Amino acid sequence: MFGKRTSGNTGRTTSAPEVQNSETSAPVVEPVEAAGAPVNAPAVKSDRAGETSDAYYETKATIFNALFETIDVSALAGMEPKAARAEIRTIVDEIIAIRNVRLSVNEQNQLIGEICDDILGYGPLEPLLMRDDIADIMVNGAKHVFIETDGKMEKTNIRFRDNQQLMNICQRIVSQVGRRVDESSPICDARLLDGSRVNVIAPPLAIDGPTLTIRKFKKDKLTLQHLVDFKSISPAGAKVLEIIGACQCNILISGGTGSGKTTLLNCLTAFIHPDERIITCEDAAELQLQQPHVVRLETRPPNLEGKGKITMSDLVKNCLRMRPERIIVGEVRGPEAFDLLQAMNTGHDGSMGTLHANSPREGLSRLESMITMGGFSLPTRTIREMIVGSIDVVIQATRLRDGSRKITHITEVLGMEGDVIVTQDLIVYEMDGEDAEGKIVGAHKSTGIARPAFWERARYFNLEKELAMALDEAGES
Repeated sequence: MFGKRTSGNTGRTTSAPEVQNSETSAPVVEPVEAAGAPVNAPAVKSDRAGETSDAYYETKATIFNALFETIDVSALAGMEPKAARAEIRTIVDEIIAIRNVRLSVNEQNQLIGEICDDILGYGPLEPLLMRDDIADIMVNGAKHVFIETDGKMEKTNIRFRDNQQLMNICQRIVSQVGRRVDESSPICDARLLDGSRVNVIAPPLAIDGPTLTIRKFKKDKLTLQHLVDFKSISPAGAKVLEIIGACQCNILISGGTGSGKTTLLNCLTAFIHPDERIITCEDAAELQLQQPHVVRLETRPPNLEGKGKITMSDLVKNCLRMRPERIIVGEVRGPEAFDLLQAMNTGHDGSMGTLHANSPREGLSRLESMITMGGFSLPTRTIREMIVGSIDVVIQATRLRDGSRKITHITEVLGMEGDVIVTQDLIVYEMDGEDAEGKIVGAHKSTGIARPAFWERARYFNLEKELAMALDEAGES
């Protein structure tokens, strides 16, 4: 199956691999010995519970290199995953027997599984990607892998053989979506096939080896009800958000890194009517819209000649020629802020976007700054009038110090007083302290606004009674 070269070591016909073995920094491996002259490899043991010893990684590297000398990786890549894993398992079993490696059944299964992941998947990252309780995976070079679970950071005992193996996996990930990362292009934003966000920064910019960050998406799409169950928002607050999403308010979601902005944006899109044409613009496609009429657009980096770059601003401008009813920008971070406001102000009601800011007012200020830095020589008052005429509601998402994520403000934009943008909070999250376990205790409370500025819009969609009931309920909580 694997070619022409005959190996007397394993008793099967093989060919030299067509791809170069990049694991150059792994221990040097002698050719596989005949069965009559076994090479004793170290047994796999653990230094401490849950941690694997250096001997394990040496044994794994030895068997991995011997496997590379035996199989044709290009032929293996053309096989079905299940058949390829079975073929790898057969050869590794033979190598283990020939080299007289002392392994238990569980240890041998673990080693074979990891080698299959190295060749066919994402290597040591595979078990982390399978876990649904992990929000972020952070790889700081080959030896340090961190995860975030329940809002808390912890170090794992997972590691890569060397930085070259980590770089190979980074390149495998980004190449699946038509991007590249190398010395000439050491920074790359990409995504996994399930939509999880990926960032890679490689040497020489990353001094201690390639750095890989993955923001994982849950397999089951979160809804507003899930946010209520997590106590990120009260039931009454969730009802207000549902009405805001359904009555075509222009929404800006503000928050810090890891505060849940994209998750909240996904939740709000669930209330868009199925008949509406939606166009999304993202640097790396993450949004998981369920409506039938969705067009997904993604930016493109420059090619090897430095040409062909498509920016977020280019995408937003092109949206206006595609007869959109709603435009959704995954993250506003530059001159596209001006184009998004123009779209919101010219009949594309219900458009949404996210940006990084620590409060609703800071979010509006950042929007103004991005327009200014984009080279638009407009008076400050003109920019602020454009913001007021475009943005209806600002929703603030915050990651608190105990790791929990809360929607801390639902704020509407009212207008201008002089040169100042006037806003008013509808619902705010008030912290009352913390419990014995260090968890923050608080509640979402209404500010007493009975008839918000978007009341007439809600009335147009026959939602004013539901809005009044939700605000009353929020005031009683």
